[in-house]
Amino acid sequence: MAQKQKVALISVYDKTGITDFAKSLVGLGWQIISSGGTAKHLTDAGIKVTDVAKITGMPPILSHRVLTLHPKIHGGLLALDTPEHKAELEQYSIPYIDLVCVDLYPLEDEINKIGSTKESVIEKTDMGGVALLRSSAKGRRITICEVSDREKVIEWLKNGEPDKEEFLNDMAARAEIIVSRYCLLSSKYHSAGGYRGLLGEKYAECAYGENAYQKPSFLYKNLNKKDYLKDDPLAIFNWKLIAGNPLSYNNICDVDRMIQTITHIGAGLEKNFGSVPNIAIGVKHGNACGAGIAQGPSLRGDLRGDLDAVEKMLLGDLRAIFGGSVMLNFPVDEKIAEELIHKFSLEGARRLLDIVSAPSFTEEAVEILSRKKGKCRLLANPSIEKAGLHTLDSTSRFRYVRGGFLTQPNYTFVPNLSKTVFDNNLSRTVLDSILKDLLLAWAIGSTSNSNTITIVKENRLYGNGVGQQDRVGAAKLAIFRADEAANFAKGQSRVPQGLSLGEGADLENATAYSDSFFPFSDAPEVLISRGIKTIFSTSGSVNDEKIIELCKQKGVNLIMLPDSETRGFYQH
Repeated sequence: MAQKQKVALISVYDKTGITDFAKSLVGLGWQIISSGGTAKHLTDAGIKVTDVAKITGMPPILSHRVLTLHPKIHGGLLALDTPEHKAELEQYSIPYIDLVCVDLYPLEDEINKIGSTKESVIEKTDMGGVALLRSSAKGRRITICEVSDREKVIEWLKNGEPDKEEFLNDMAARAEIIVSRYCLLSSKYHSAGGYRGLLGEKYAECAYGENAYQKPSFLYKNLNKKDYLKDDPLAIFNWKLIAGNPLSYNNICDVDRMIQTITHIGAGLEKNFGSVPNIAIGVKHGNACGAGIAQGPSLRGDLRGDLDAVEKMLLGDLRAIFGGSVMLNFPVDEKIAEELIHKFSLEGARRLLDIVSAPSFTEEAVEILSRKKGKCRLLANPSIEKAGLHTLDSTSRFRYVRGGFLTQPNYTFVPNLSKTVFDNNLSRTVLDSILKDLLLAWAIGSTSNSNTITIVKENRLYGNGVGQQDRVGAAKLAIFRADEAANFAKGQSRVPQGLSLGEGADLENATAYSDSFFPFSDAPEVLISRGIKTIFSTSGSVNDEKIIELCKQKGVNLIMLPDSETRGFYQH
């Protein structure tokens, strides 16, 4: 059958820009088929439209439930470009349809709507649209299921349809994933969560996974969450690579963990003090080895706030940060870049970093931080600047286990310690400093591998005892790391005067956070013996009373919140 005009079927719920799209097609010589509200919308705009009912010979039936589900529509989408199929189309007066522009009823909105019922959800479940998209995809027609693709298709048509087979295949695959997500939402709803699925869109390929032999390895965008088209501003793919090689699998894991840690620090301080200060964190293998906030006593009085945070972060562990990764919630200029590379380095030697991530970088900073062969990745994202409560990741977390996967809500708990009362007569300034230390310790410990005990003093991380099999081991490791960091710093050349570098770290009046309760009093005793005066843990141990009594006898401030509500296990 000779086809004089190409035919487009347009039936959309979201009519944003649909008139301009249809006019563009008409301008290119296309015929428009439509129905219902879309047909009226286009007709009112002066666009000539052939109603679907005229082609099928049937009006909409069953309360508009059946309209396009007809052989004269789907035949026009599934027909092959062969003489036999063309002859059948001509025999039954079926138009060959070249393009489908369809979106689906907002099922997810109905599911999430207060007061929705199973019946209302069923009524908002699109069948005709799903069938049109799948028929169009199978027939390798031009398949448009998203508003953002309409203009792209017009440009492609105007440019002479380059790489046609690849273009149509990509559009078909996109339609299939949209339909898959739609069906998964329906299945999850009707099974009350009995069925779940993971959907993603490949964004980047890594050279390999955690180890060189683990390949291929890919980063996928998460298509499971609502409004997946409106990207999370702090999502990995929204960080711009300013300099250096593409991110590796391990780099991506480190960036994800740094975002989790720095946003929790910001959220804790914002919730308790009303604002987010300058924050710097350094990590090794995902766990913070250094962190500083630009508040409280400084090591040198003439420091800017951002430089103060960097200095405190570096002093957390000058050895561990070598080859580590850094995230800052403030812009990086030449001075900050110099501090990151040279501050406290042995005899002024260059400090090697794998990643530096921040809101922005000056040209001078990029030049200073860049390494040969692109080994230092510089990542910029303005959304990390002073990130706080509104930037916590609330999307469900998934984890593969043998034969299946686990899912759980994200860790979004933020303690309110601003009204904490201590059993002493400390000044408000000192109390505020202690609270900030507690919040910094909590945010680091609750985003480090459990079991964790974290020690903080004067707004900087001293020791992070992560991933231990018992609580006393975590306490000992936190102290060991603090001592090791202090002893290593003694060999550095530009440590400021006034920094205590005795045999180990000066932990007198420091604070400690435990990501769960103490089963025995041995771990608190280890911490208290080194001068720690404030401990934040959860309650729920059979020995809670003994631990409370121990701290009271030793004059130690103890904050306990219920383990069932506030436990900070992470990456278990």
